[in-house]
Amino acid sequence: MRCPRWQADAVERRPLGASGLTVPVIGLGTWARLEAAARAGRHVDVVTAALDAGATLVDSSPMYGRAEDLLAEALAGRRDAVVVATKIWTSSPGEGRAQLRRAVDLFGGRVDVMQVHNLLAWREHLTTLQAARDAGEVAVIGATHWSSGAFGELEEVMRSGRIGAVQVPYNPRERAVERRILPLAQDLGLGVIVMRPFGEGDLLGARVDADALRPLRAFGVRTWAQALLKWVLSDPRCHVTIPASSRPDGVRENAEAGSAPWFGPEEQELVARLAGR
Repeated sequence: MRCPRWQADAVERRPLGASGLTVPVIGLGTWARLEAAARAGRHVDVVTAALDAGATLVDSSPMYGRAEDLLAEALAGRRDAVVVATKIWTSSPGEGRAQLRRAVDLFGGRVDVMQVHNLLAWREHLTTLQAARDAGEVAVIGATHWSSGAFGELEEVMRSGRIGAVQVPYNPRERAVERRILPLAQDLGLGVIVMRPFGEGDLLGARVDADALRPLRAFGVRTWAQALLKWVLSDPRCHVTIPASSRPDGVRENAEAGSAPWFGPEEQELVARLAGR
């Protein structure tokens, strides 16, 4: 294994495909965890920790309960420093327009990345989002899906020329995107946002001790969570990943994984083996 010299640095930033946006490689997801943080009275602290650490892309959805409202509250006074990604999540075109309007109002008159969540009614919603983009309310249009069974339809959306980014799951146990989604996104110049870098938390339950991680210390890795994040981001076709946390120290730990050097094939294989792929 190569052993580069590592030192702490700011979170790396990458172009989000050909969208014109530049994003930090580590962002902040809000599924379940932001509401958990709010119950403990620390959702503002969690978001503040992310922004202060350089994880300045935040991702949400109407599907996530109160997350959009909590996020907007926590961003008070700092909206311009953040890339906001959220979603339309409904099979109703009318409700989709209402969700878009609500998000635009919540986040200071614009949404940086507005996505069709799980491809629900995507043809109708993309028409709505294209009009919002033309009006300057949306910068980049995206589409998401969590299931490899829907990747055929996602490819159709990607090839339509109507979106600038996709959001898909990727981790050492979920690698279906390697076959067609990541190569196609690269060919089309689409941004890639990676959800579920921890496999919805399952991967964090793997028994990985400090000795097993020793070969990764030269890459700045001191925890298993950081190893998983580095594994994702060592593929340059992945532009940002969005781990969620309900704790400020967890957010800071994640952000520490967001700078070079990145893994080579041997390090990636080690992490995949430890994950029990």
